[in-house]
Amino acid sequence: MNTKYIWLLLILISFSACNEPEDVLVDNNVLPEEELPALVAGSADFSNYVAIGASYTAGMTDGATFKAGQENSFPKMLSMEFAKVGGGDFVQPLVNDNFGGLAIGGNRVAPPRLVFGGAGPVPLESVIGPVTVTTDITVNNPTGPFNNLGLMGSPKSFHFIAPGYGNIANLPMANPYAIRLTGNTPNASLIDLAVNQNPTFFTLTFFSGNDALSYATSGGDGSEPLTDQATFDFAFNTAIQQLTANGAKGIVTNMAFPEDLPYFTTVPNNALVLDAATAGQLTGFFQAVAGIFTQVLIAQMVPPAQAQAIASQYAITFNEGPNRWIIDVPVTLENPLGFRQMTEDERLVLTIDQGALAQGYGSVALSNDVLQVLGLLQAGGTPTPEQGALVIGAVNGIDDSDVLDSDEIEALTNAIIGYNNTVEDFAASNENVALLDLKSIFADAIANGISFGDFTMTANLVTGGFFSLDGIHPTARGYSYLAFKYLETIDTHFGSNFVASGNIPNPGNFPTNYSPLLQ
Repeated sequence: MNTKYIWLLLILISFSACNEPEDVLVDNNVLPEEELPALVAGSADFSNYVAIGASYTAGMTDGATFKAGQENSFPKMLSMEFAKVGGGDFVQPLVNDNFGGLAIGGNRVAPPRLVFGGAGPVPLESVIGPVTVTTDITVNNPTGPFNNLGLMGSPKSFHFIAPGYGNIANLPMANPYAIRLTGNTPNASLIDLAVNQNPTFFTLTFFSGNDALSYATSGGDGSEPLTDQATFDFAFNTAIQQLTANGAKGIVTNMAFPEDLPYFTTVPNNALVLDAATAGQLTGFFQAVAGIFTQVLIAQMVPPAQAQAIASQYAITFNEGPNRWIIDVPVTLENPLGFRQMTEDERLVLTIDQGALAQGYGSVALSNDVLQVLGLLQAGGTPTPEQGALVIGAVNGIDDSDVLDSDEIEALTNAIIGYNNTVEDFAASNENVALLDLKSIFADAIANGISFGDFTMTANLVTGGFFSLDGIHPTARGYSYLAFKYLETIDTHFGSNFVASGNIPNPGNFPTNYSPLLQ
């Protein structure tokens, strides 16, 4: 009996070894796995592809432009697929190393990249020690023309059409990264550099990106104002009309909402974690602030009931466990002291000094003098005006540059809706231009995560896989997904079949976090 089963097993093994792994047995006939269709280009001509955009197009990741990131940019990935249907060479303005950073005459104007430091993103040099930034615009700019005209340095829409934006003589108004692109035509605009190559196909990605993103990353503090709608419309229409004037086809994109990126969601706005005793002390402190300010208003001839109503907003209560931070806001008649507690939808920036938060930034900076005044109040004493001012001044709200408050988020949202309407309306009315809905792609990645190949990527910083360590730009694997979505859109709009024929980037070929010792 045992011998019979052994022979049966050997027969089964022999049978399975005779068949290729992809063969399928159907009705005693061995059929090969279905072959993929041959690749076709559709109605688009990919022979001369030019990519225009800001840091996403440049392949920025981990807070810097470095060679490996550029080589894994989504335009480079697209060019490799386009080459299979007649696409030509794709020249990029590669930097000199994988450290990142930029110099002007030996002086740094941009630091090296970020790396994972064990608990979170840290500067590369904190892990491997000092490095020399070797990419210097005064001594070693590459020679164009370049197919990848992705531009670092927070260019806004109107910068792409501005003559001299890449002229070194115009520093500091010129963009150092644009100087690397202009070559022997320093006064050419970025759109001029693209159009002069007579592209047959183009991508214009996040054209409005820094019109909104620069405002967001500055916390809406006024240093980087939102671009007004009329200026954006003029810049976009000028650029797109020039790009399509000779019949070139291409893709434009709308813009995601920055406040949902990991740069604004990684540091919780309720991370002021208190024990019961400390929560009680802070509650008492702010009650004292409200009481002192009531007396200040009454001294300024404000009726007592009105004074109490105004000052009551500063009697903020705290509880054991997580609490939201205190932020500075504009001084108004309704909020004359210019601070309040954060609301649920407001955001802290990733770069906020978390060491300072642990020392009272975002709550109260208590000194011995302040404690003495609080003791006086607790004993029933009356502080002098100077002592009252000392207590009110101890409120240590988070600066505007470190937070996006609700008014700033509303302004940001309204601006992006306007920019997106302009881009989307043009794509809807021009059959040669397709729209890639990056707004929805990013929203999906943030809300649900993305399954691509054998990987699932989420929006979590460091571990999610989609966003790099700077919390804004994708990882190389994230860029591979964007390249896939570009190809999917090209297939739908121009009749190619990159996706159906299997000609898409393999996410397994692209990393998420780069090694600090990347050479």
